[in-house]
Amino acid sequence: MDSQQSRVLVQLRDLILKGEFVPGERLAEIPLAEKLGASRTPVRLALASLEHEGLIEQSPSGGYQMRRFTSQEVADAIRVRGVIEGFAARLLAEDGVSRQLLRDLKDCLEDGDRAVNKPSMEIDDYAAYVEMNDRFHKLILEGCGNLALKRVMDMLGGQPFAAPSAMLPMQSSMEEGQQWMRQAHRTHHAMVQAIERGQGSRAQALGEEHVEIARMNLDYALERPELAAELMPGIRLVAKGRTA
Repeated sequence: MDSQQSRVLVQLRDLILKGEFVPGERLAEIPLAEKLGASRTPVRLALASLEHEGLIEQSPSGGYQMRRFTSQEVADAIRVRGVIEGFAARLLAEDGVSRQLLRDLKDCLEDGDRAVNKPSMEIDDYAAYVEMNDRFHKLILEGCGNLALKRVMDMLGGQPFAAPSAMLPMQSSMEEGQQWMRQAHRTHHAMVQAIERGQGSRAQALGEEHVEIARMNLDYALERPELAAELMPGIRLVAKGRTA
């Protein structure tokens, strides 16, 4: 894949996940090429890639259209992420973690502590937590050295609200938000402890349990669609239930 095609693919995926298109909207090559400042060929190839990823679907009239996702699909993707990250944590625990990686993980813990362990979190604290959370999960996934896991996670990251911090904006809007973040960050601490002590099974179980807060955030968002749309416009792509 050349650089222009890669850029177009990233830009289109980002627009989709930010809710730029509504379900059923036709994704025509020429308007998209003009919008992205690209030629039609990389747009055509990017659309084919996005269909393969499951983000869009073929239109009955030809070409492609934006698809709708079910809440069950999103919940399933989040759960699979927990399995992947839990296994990555297990590999780190059983194979041994480098001193540098352990220091980096503990730096994340300290940054997260500063964000959540205060009487009331401000917007900058939520932003700091999101940055730390992304870094923490990336360190574990890349640190385990398993390229197959990384490829699966890259695919999951392209699904609506499956990425580690995708559901965090909802927590800034709820009374329980800071409490949920503290709970999630306590799990971060426990995961690092399990990795450092070589407790593979415990590290894996914690990684799988950790995503439950993301699933709770999803339920909260779907119960408050207007608020969720303000914080996460892409939620418009998700319908409650198992069928779109």
